[in-house]
Amino acid sequence: MTVPRGDRLDEPVEVGARQILGLALPALAVLAAMPLYLLLDTAVVGRLGGLELAALGAATTIQAQVTTQLTFLSYGTTARSARLFGAGDRRGAVAEGVQATWVALFTGLGIAAVILICAPVFTLWLSGDDIVASESARWLRTAAIAIPFILIIMAGNGWLRGIQNTRLPLYFTLAGVVPGAVLIPYMVGHFGLVGSAWANVIAEAITASLFLIALVRHHSGDWRPRWSVMSKQLILGRDLILRSLSFQVAFLSAAAVAARFGTASLAAHQVMLQLWNFITLVLDSLAIAAQTLTGAALGRSSTAVARKVGIRVISYSLVFALVLGAVFATLHSIIPRIFTSDPEVLAAIAEPWWIMIAMIIAGGVVFAIDGVLLGASDAVFLRNASIIAVLGGFLPGVWLSYVLDAGLTGVWFGLLAFIIIRLLAVVWRFLSMRWARSGARLG
Repeated sequence: MTVPRGDRLDEPVEVGARQILGLALPALAVLAAMPLYLLLDTAVVGRLGGLELAALGAATTIQAQVTTQLTFLSYGTTARSARLFGAGDRRGAVAEGVQATWVALFTGLGIAAVILICAPVFTLWLSGDDIVASESARWLRTAAIAIPFILIIMAGNGWLRGIQNTRLPLYFTLAGVVPGAVLIPYMVGHFGLVGSAWANVIAEAITASLFLIALVRHHSGDWRPRWSVMSKQLILGRDLILRSLSFQVAFLSAAAVAARFGTASLAAHQVMLQLWNFITLVLDSLAIAAQTLTGAALGRSSTAVARKVGIRVISYSLVFALVLGAVFATLHSIIPRIFTSDPEVLAAIAEPWWIMIAMIIAGGVVFAIDGVLLGASDAVFLRNASIIAVLGGFLPGVWLSYVLDAGLTGVWFGLLAFIIIRLLAVVWRFLSMRWARSGARLG
């Protein structure tokens, strides 16, 4: 974003499609790469059978939830780096990445240790089946090696987005994902389910190494951990962690209830969950552009630019979501067969598929506004809205479906309620402009 120095509060500055898409398209490739990798992983493992697919579903659900609670390493770091970058302090923006990387390393090693020790307990709780849990725990313990790498990658994406460089993360991601994708069929073919985990470790290690090299090349200051900076990151992170924890409650509960309806339901839920993760991260590419440009605008105290960014991104994201929804509706009988040929799993997918399409369309607006609010560091509101959506929409819906034996359809109705409540909350917040006034004061 090019904004002249001396930009006054509420001074109108043009924000064009080129600026937004120039940041969003490389981010789209980055966000889509790992879900596509996981979809390939799911498809390859699915050929082993329903048992292995269910085990992969339980393991990846646990790993995803314990790592995504640290999303502030990406989103919080982007907001803080973008604010400094917008104010003209590029060196300070990169220094935020150094401290975020220390947080990633310390936290990643701790989480990996917990997973190595407790994997059998977690997988048995989630799957409710001794055989599935045993296979799932083997995958999870191997993949735990990659957890510090995953968090370092999150931090790297955060500071590079903050300085409005979304191309390097694309190159680094592809450098890891492509070899990992090539290895999946070979590793699974020779080592079974655990081969999938080893391919994942190799891919994450390559990408994390490249982010560390980039940090060395861009940073010219002190490398020591600085508690004064990390504590500020963690204050912002605290609310984002609680927000992420609310997501974990939703998706872990969904997987747990799906498992109670049988192996076919859990396998079907795994396929749909991986597709949903892919869709949401694709939509998040525009939200990342919104976050980066909003943070930079508020760093220069321009609420007019921040509002214009929001309006543009919401429009683009909604159109994109409608197109995605149409594609998934048209191919409703084809896409699931890419991942499984099991007739019971395909039958379990059929009805909740249409609920997922409704979630895609609503999500187009939700994720775009999330990006604006994250760029404004409006984490307290996002935390509260997410918790209310879980407590008031998802949990009653999903557990009621369990009591009423509504199957996987009931589980996904609960997830839809979660999205709708968030939609209402963030639309109100964006229209109020309270996020912009608060963000301007933080700048």
